[in-house]
Amino acid sequence: MTIESVSNNQESLFAPEERTRPPRHTEEPDRTKKVIVGLGNPGDRYRNTRHNVGFHCIDLLARRWSIDVKERRSKAVLGRGRFQEREVVLAKPRTFMNRSGEAINYLVARFGVKPADIVVIYDEMALPVGRIRIRPGGSPAGHNGIRSIIEEIHTQNFPRVRVGIGQPDMKGGQVSHVLNRFTDEEAQEITDAIQRVADAMECLLEENITVAMNRFN
Repeated sequence: MTIESVSNNQESLFAPEERTRPPRHTEEPDRTKKVIVGLGNPGDRYRNTRHNVGFHCIDLLARRWSIDVKERRSKAVLGRGRFQEREVVLAKPRTFMNRSGEAINYLVARFGVKPADIVVIYDEMALPVGRIRIRPGGSPAGHNGIRSIIEEIHTQNFPRVRVGIGQPDMKGGQVSHVLNRFTDEEAQEITDAIQRVADAMECLLEENITVAMNRFN
C-alpha cells in the first residue's frame, strides 16, 4: 500500500459519532490549564495516514467540547475552550513529526504551563491496531516525535496517550507503514480507539491520570 492508495470507504473513518456522557465531578476538581496535543504531519498528503491518528483525536475532542481549532501560529494550529470548568487548549503541530518538540516548546512558553500539564496523543507501532495506553511519562521508545519533545523541553515527565497502529508487514519498513493509510478492515478499530481516547481524556480531566490509566489501559 502506498500513500496514494486511497480507499473510497474511509471517508467516515476519522469522523466517529460524538458520544454523550453524564458529567462526573471530583470533590476537589483540578482547575489548572491543560494543553492537549495530537501529533502528526501537516498537509493533505498525510491527512489520513497512521502517523496522523493524534490529529484525529484532537478533531473529535474539538467537536465534543465545541472548540474551534483554527488559530494558526507558526508552530501549531490551536483552539482554546473549557471542559467541565477546566481551561483547555487543543493543538496540532504545524511542524513535521520529527520536529514536534518545537511546537511543544512554543505551547509551553505561550501558555505558561508545566510539562505535566501537557498531554501528548500519538501513534504507536508496538501496540496492536486500536489499542490505547496512557502513561505519565517515559522514554521515546523509538518514536521520533516523542524524542524531539524530550530534547526540546528536557524532561520525559509529561503524560501521553499512545494509539496502536500495528506493526509493518514483512514487505514494508516502518517509514512506509506509518505513512500509509489504515486498511478497510482496520477502520472500525481505529474509529473506536479515537472514541476511547476522547473518553479517556475526559476521565483524566474530571478525575486524574491514575483513574484514566486504570479504566482505559
